[in-house]
Amino acid sequence: MTSETPQISLDTLDIMMAPLTVKELKTEADGWLKLIKASAHKVADAKLRIKSISQKKSNGENAQASAEKVSAMEQLTELRATRTAEIDRLNIVLERINQKIGLGENGREKEDVLAYRRYADAVGGIKLDTSDAESSFASIKGWFNSKEGGQRWTFNIGSFLLIIFVSWVLAHILSGMTHRALKFGSKQSMLLHDFLVGMTFRIVMIIGIIFGLAALEVDIGPLMAVIGAAGFVVAFALQGTLSNFASGIMIMLYRPFDVNDAVEVAGINGKVSSLNLVSTTITTFDNKRMIVPNNEIWGNTITNASASKERRVDMVFGIGYGDDVDHAIKVLKEIVSEHPLTLDAPEAVIQLHELADSSVNFICRPWVRTPDFWTVYWDITRNVKIRFDAEGLSIPYPQQDLHIYQEQQSIPAPAKNAEQVHVHHGDDQMGLEGTD
Repeated sequence: MTSETPQISLDTLDIMMAPLTVKELKTEADGWLKLIKASAHKVADAKLRIKSISQKKSNGENAQASAEKVSAMEQLTELRATRTAEIDRLNIVLERINQKIGLGENGREKEDVLAYRRYADAVGGIKLDTSDAESSFASIKGWFNSKEGGQRWTFNIGSFLLIIFVSWVLAHILSGMTHRALKFGSKQSMLLHDFLVGMTFRIVMIIGIIFGLAALEVDIGPLMAVIGAAGFVVAFALQGTLSNFASGIMIMLYRPFDVNDAVEVAGINGKVSSLNLVSTTITTFDNKRMIVPNNEIWGNTITNASASKERRVDMVFGIGYGDDVDHAIKVLKEIVSEHPLTLDAPEAVIQLHELADSSVNFICRPWVRTPDFWTVYWDITRNVKIRFDAEGLSIPYPQQDLHIYQEQQSIPAPAKNAEQVHVHHGDDQMGLEGTD
């Protein structure tokens, strides 16, 4: 049994425990538990001795009692260090048992292991006697000076801070390298860029924190199990948020739009000002800020007006039926070709399109750079009005011709005698008008 050599190093003990069965590991745990129990008795005896010495000092035996108390306090510090070292070795054995039998459903250790833990926790640590300030101060001083106490935790805390600092520096370096690599690569969306850079930083920091906790001798195995169980509960409670998160991932991967794009999503028109994995912020063209859940965006039609470098401006202009069609086409072509922001290729389309109720309509479809869309639309509309007026081409307004028909009925002449009345009635029955 390894407990027969209490000075065995922690690394060596861990290696020796790896191939053992659960039964063999429990035997090892029992051996270390006996050592801890013996050390706990010795610590208790030392405390009783110190208490007895303190009573002697109160009775006037100061010189001899002080020397004995100093010796007893030094012995107590050594006993506590021995007990702490034995508990450390028991913990290694218990960790190997956990690996063999697993944790409980709630992520906690099983009762077979908890029994050892409870005893070690009960007899471990330092309990100060507040009624004896001298012994309490000596206990604290002894703990700080001991190898298994203050020196050990000073080293652990220093290691933790160093690991966190190195992780922070390394996280900044790697996230910066990721940022530069994405700039040299193919064009990525701002969401994907920020996601990858941010995730690089967070992953490095999380790994650093895990190593830092290990340096503080924190058992992260049960902690990770508890976090996993809590994560399931949180995921169930935040189904809607996770749905938005999944939609954000899809937007990130397929890139239907990016920051500063003019879009129409979920019935909202505007420019994308920012986006993350949960929601997208859109500034409407009248400067209202709209925050739209990503699930509402990905589940509907997405219109991106900024996706292409070039756009076609679709306009319709009408002239009167009495105006010259060829002349109107010539004027429209001149207006389009003279505008500095229209493109020569693709070629603009200007054609007679429709014989409407009140006008002869032409389509005018020049191509422009996407940022120049509205400038060209407004300029050409204005120029068409000015040129049509100058060229004598009318721009008709909707009109209707209203024809009124009045139906006139003849009035029969009054009857002069009964015979005429009789004849008149007879004529009416034949559908004829009476005459004198």
